[in-house]
Amino acid sequence: MRAGRDGVRLARMSAVRGRSLPGSLDAPGVTVMPFQLSRLAFAGALLSPVFAAPLNAQSLPATDNEDILVIGQHARDTLTTPNQTGSRLRLTPLETPATISVIDGATIRARGDMSVIDATSRAPGISNAGNPGNGGTALAARGFSGQGSVLQLIDGIRLFPAAGTITFPTDPWMVERIDVLSGPASVLYGQGALGGAVNVLMRKPHTQQTQMEGEIGYGSQDSLHVAAGAGGPITERLSYRIDGSYRRSDGYVDRGQSRSHAVSGTLRWAPTDTLVITARDDYGDQKPMRYFGTPLIGGRLDDRIRKRNYNTRDGYIRYRDNRTSLQVDWTPNDMVTVSNQAYRLTSKRSWLNLESYCWIAADGVCANASGNTGTPGGILRTDMTGIVHDQTQWGDQGSVTLRTDVADGVGNDLIVGFDVNLIKLTYSHNFGSDPQILEVDPAAFDPGLIIDTQGIAPRYRTRTTEYAVFAEDRLKLGTHVSIVGGVRYERDTIRRWWIDDPGGVSTETFALDKRLHNVTWRVGSVYQPIPTVSLYAQYATGVDPLGTLTTYSTGQVQFSNAVGDQVEVGAKAVFLDGRGTATLAAYRIVKKRLLAQLTPTSPVEQVGQRSARGIEAAVSLDLPYGVGIDANGSVLDATFDDFVSGGSIFNGNTPPDVPETLANLWLRWNATRALQARAGLRYVGRRYSDNANSFRVPSYTTVDATLSYAVTRRLAVDIHAYNLFDRAYALSTYNNQQWVLGRPRSIDVSLRASF
Repeated sequence: MRAGRDGVRLARMSAVRGRSLPGSLDAPGVTVMPFQLSRLAFAGALLSPVFAAPLNAQSLPATDNEDILVIGQHARDTLTTPNQTGSRLRLTPLETPATISVIDGATIRARGDMSVIDATSRAPGISNAGNPGNGGTALAARGFSGQGSVLQLIDGIRLFPAAGTITFPTDPWMVERIDVLSGPASVLYGQGALGGAVNVLMRKPHTQQTQMEGEIGYGSQDSLHVAAGAGGPITERLSYRIDGSYRRSDGYVDRGQSRSHAVSGTLRWAPTDTLVITARDDYGDQKPMRYFGTPLIGGRLDDRIRKRNYNTRDGYIRYRDNRTSLQVDWTPNDMVTVSNQAYRLTSKRSWLNLESYCWIAADGVCANASGNTGTPGGILRTDMTGIVHDQTQWGDQGSVTLRTDVADGVGNDLIVGFDVNLIKLTYSHNFGSDPQILEVDPAAFDPGLIIDTQGIAPRYRTRTTEYAVFAEDRLKLGTHVSIVGGVRYERDTIRRWWIDDPGGVSTETFALDKRLHNVTWRVGSVYQPIPTVSLYAQYATGVDPLGTLTTYSTGQVQFSNAVGDQVEVGAKAVFLDGRGTATLAAYRIVKKRLLAQLTPTSPVEQVGQRSARGIEAAVSLDLPYGVGIDANGSVLDATFDDFVSGGSIFNGNTPPDVPETLANLWLRWNATRALQARAGLRYVGRRYSDNANSFRVPSYTTVDATLSYAVTRRLAVDIHAYNLFDRAYALSTYNNQQWVLGRPRSIDVSLRASF
C-alpha cells in the first residue's frame, strides 16, 4: 500500500505495496450508431446526443415513462430482486442470510456522485479510506479498511490490487448498480474480503428498445462533465450498449487540475432462447489531482492554507485501465444453468511526487511523530517518490447451477464452480534516489521541481496464480425456512524476481516462491414467517493477506494469511404494500494471525488479534405527496485485542482509518411532475491515523442538495450543491497530521437529455 510513510515506505520497498428505470430517459426508435471507432473518436461520437436531444425531444412519441425526474429503484425492488453478489444462487436479499445493500446507477447520477467511491460510501457501514497512494478507492467496512480487507469486484470478478492499489472502474456514468455485501465474503470471492465486498455492475444492453441519453455539466472549480450513452437491439438476437464520459476540473487546491475519460462497449448475442454470449470492453484514463493532503499546524487545520498544495509543480499521477471480457450463459431448462466469464484487465499506473508534509513545532521537531527536524514554523516536505505499476490480470470463472425438487415443499439449489486467475506485475520505482528535503513557508512558497537522481526503473516483478473451487447450496424447507451454506478451497502461488540493471544490462534474480492454501465456509438460515419478512443468522469465515497478495515480500514469506470469522443475526422486511423496506443487522468479527513484535529486537510473530462488533440499520420509504426517505446508520466497536509492535502495546486501541459511527440520510420530494428536490446528509465519526491513537481525525457532517426541473419530457436541468455549509473536513489521511481534504462548497449545473 502506498499510503503513509516510514513503515509503509519500507513495505513498499519490500512490495507490501429488467425494467426501465424512470430516470433512464428511455425513448424508442433511434438509429444505431457505428461501433467500429477508435476510443477517442468513439467517445466524441457518443456526445452528439447531448446536443441533438433538445431539437428532437418535442417530436418523439410519448411513452409510459413520461417524467424523467423520478429516478431510482422503488423500495420494493431492493430486497425482492434476485442478487448474485450476496449469493451465486441468485437469491433475493430477503432469502440471503447476510447484509446486502444495493445502490442503482440512476440514483447515483441523480445524487450527483462523481466517483464510484463517493456512491459506495453512502451504503450502510461503509466509509471512504481513499488517497492517491491506493488509487483513491480504498474503503472501510465493519471495523476493517483497505484493499486487503474490503474486496472490490466488477461484474462479479475480483480485482487484484498491486501494493494496495486499485484504479478501476473509472466513472459512475457506466455503472448500472453497486452491490455491497457486508462481512466476510471470502467463501464467494477469495482472500481479502473480511470486512466485505463491493461489486460494481456495469451497464448492459437493453434488448427491447433503443435508448440514448446524455449529460453536460459545468460548475465550481471550472469543472466540466460531458457524457453520453446509447444502446438497444440491432436485430432480434443482437443488441449493443456504448458509453463515453469526460471529466475535468481545476480542483480546490493550487495546481489541483484533474482529467479523466472513459469509454465502454458491449455486444450481447442470443443465438438461441437458451444461450447468451456477451462481449465487453471498458477503458479508463485518469489524471487525478496531484494532491497528497494538507498538513496541520499546531494540531489544527489552518484555514489560511486550506487551498495550498505542497506537491511540486511537476508532480504527476496517471492511471490507465482496460478490461475485456467474454461471458457465456446457457440455460437449457429451468433446472440447469451454465455460466462462464473470461477476462483480461491491464493497469498502468504512474506516480512521481513529493508526498509528505509536516509542520515543524517550536522544538524544531515535526509534529507528526516522523522524527524529522527543521526550522520551527515551517513546513518540511519529504519523500520524493516515483512508482510505476505495469499489471496484467487474466482470469476465467465458470459454474453450473442445479435446481431440483427433493420432495413436496422441499427444494434444493446447488452451484459448483471454479475460479482461475493469473496476475503479472512489474514494479518500478526510484527508492534509491537522493532524498529531496525542502522547507517552505506555510502560506507562500515556490513549489519547485522534482529532483530525481536515480530515475524510475523496473526493480522487481511478480507472478501470482490463484486456483479455486467453490460450492454453494440452499435447502428450502417448505415456505418458511431455508438453510444456505457454502465452501471454497483456494490455492495461491506468488513468485518474485529482483530486477537489476548493472551496466545497462537487465538481469533477474529469483527471490521467493510462496504458496498459500485456504478453506473458507459459511452456513446460515433464513426464517420467513410471511413472504415479506426475513429473520436470519449466519456464521462465516474469511481470509485476509498480510498486505497485498501480488506484492508478497521476502520478509513475509514465513507467514500465512490472517484468518477471521463472523457471527451475524438480522432482520429484513418489505412493508406498506412495497413502499418501504427496512434492514437490521448485528455482528461480531474476529481477525487473528496479525504480525506482532514483543520488543524492537525480538522476532516477528503471527499471534495478534483484532475484532469488531456493531449494529447496522437502513430504512427506505416512499410516502404520500411525492416524499421519500432513505436513511442508514451504523455503530461499532473496533479494537486491537492483542497487538504488540516494536515493543509498543496497542491493546484496546481503535485500528486506524476506522470510523465507529456512520450515518446517511437522503430526502426526496417530487413537488410536481416537473420539479424534484433532494437533500442528503452524510455523517462520519472520528477516526485515528495511527495504531497508538495519538492522532485523532475529528468527525464531520456534510450536506448536499439537488434541484431538478424538467423543461420537457426529454430534457431536464439539474443543480447540484455539494457541502452546502462549506465544512472543512478530512476525507481521509495520508500521514499523521496530513489530511486529504474534501471538496468545499460547490455548485454544478447540468443539462440532462434522452431520446
